[in-house]
Amino acid sequence: MGHAALLKYNLAMYRKLILPALFPFVLPMCAQAPADLKPSVEAQLPTLIEAYKDFHSTPELSHSEEHTSAKLATDLRKLGYSVTEHVGLYADGTKAWGVVALLENGPGPRLLIRSDMDALPVEEKTGVAYASTVHTKNPDGQTTGVMHACGHDIHMTVLLGTAKELVERKSQWHGSLMLIGQPSEETIDGARAMLADNLYKRFGKPDFVLSEHDDGGSAAGDITIKGGPLMASSTSIDVVMRGVGTHGSRPEGGKDPILLAAEFVLLAQTIVSRQVDPQQPAVLTVGTIRGGLKRNIISEEVDMGLTLRTSSEAVRDQIIAAVRKTAEGVAVAYNMPVDRMPTVTVSKTEFAPATFNDPAFAERLTQTAVAALGPEHVLPSKFKMGSEDVGLFSLDGTIPAVMFWIGTTSPEKLAESVRTGVSVPMQHSPLFAPVYEPTIRTGVIAMTSMALDILR
Repeated sequence: MGHAALLKYNLAMYRKLILPALFPFVLPMCAQAPADLKPSVEAQLPTLIEAYKDFHSTPELSHSEEHTSAKLATDLRKLGYSVTEHVGLYADGTKAWGVVALLENGPGPRLLIRSDMDALPVEEKTGVAYASTVHTKNPDGQTTGVMHACGHDIHMTVLLGTAKELVERKSQWHGSLMLIGQPSEETIDGARAMLADNLYKRFGKPDFVLSEHDDGGSAAGDITIKGGPLMASSTSIDVVMRGVGTHGSRPEGGKDPILLAAEFVLLAQTIVSRQVDPQQPAVLTVGTIRGGLKRNIISEEVDMGLTLRTSSEAVRDQIIAAVRKTAEGVAVAYNMPVDRMPTVTVSKTEFAPATFNDPAFAERLTQTAVAALGPEHVLPSKFKMGSEDVGLFSLDGTIPAVMFWIGTTSPEKLAESVRTGVSVPMQHSPLFAPVYEPTIRTGVIAMTSMALDILR
């Protein structure tokens, strides 16, 4: 057995054998979950699974969540929430499809629970009976498949299940609930759009922010949670490598931007590996590259879309500066005319800060989850280089906030992955297919227990 496999085996034995033995000593420190919560969630499952499959089979891209938001709003109204739609204002002045649902229940804290709603431009290949067959045009006018490849359908379903439990348990809590259906998380401008539409002035500033995210790398039935840094910041960068067009048969008469772009892509990968402190996590990815009109034409320019992930603002700024210098250096090396130098643009809208869980709040909710799910199903999270915009709702950490992870993959598949070394399909994969029943059940139990603890 390899070292990694041995570690995973030891962790599994610790979870199954030692933690349960410690549970009686931990329990007195934990908030008690309602005894009827698990059977109540179980009774909800058929309806929630139907909602999940509906969300999954009818996905919509960021900025286009018209029907998804309407479905979510309708279901929340039926539960008795006061619902407002079309909350959000993008930087270009267009309205967003955000949903805000309120439930007032006397004096007490105001809790914001957030779910995102948008899907990804991914052609689904899971083969499940409820798979998406939706196709649409992306912002560049290209036809693309659309899929809930990041589990936002799970998130909305967990929100609905939690919303119902909290309505039926109004005698067990006091305060105010603010449930958010957030658009455009995948383009990381949805939370910013809702805040720009005076979210807290219109609906009240929360005292706590709570959210969850599914995780293909964890077992269905488990959650993971931690205090402190949880996810990296995300920065979108556009690089345009410009050239001088000419016929493909006489390259000496022009400047080939495709060649320059190819060299830039290779050099850019050395920025993190050779210019950044290796103890500082960072990832720079060239995700899109477009250039050229015909095989025998040397084109005028190549457009590249980059994404940058860091845990440090200083490292973020360092890498952005290095991207500029690298692009300019390649152009100078090829004697590019001054008026044809590359442009590097950092997006002001597709940016999210690092996600940070309030340590004391996370510790409190960890104990709550242990009481609700059992200690063998509540594990510590790791810092991830993925990004989220949910942290914006905490207003730079002035509002205590926590995001936790819900496992989506069967334990058997995870064990097989460890044995073979072949990764399970993760978020953003066309093969990503959560084991929905235990995932939804676990999410609703965990989220409801945490909300009740906060609002007791």
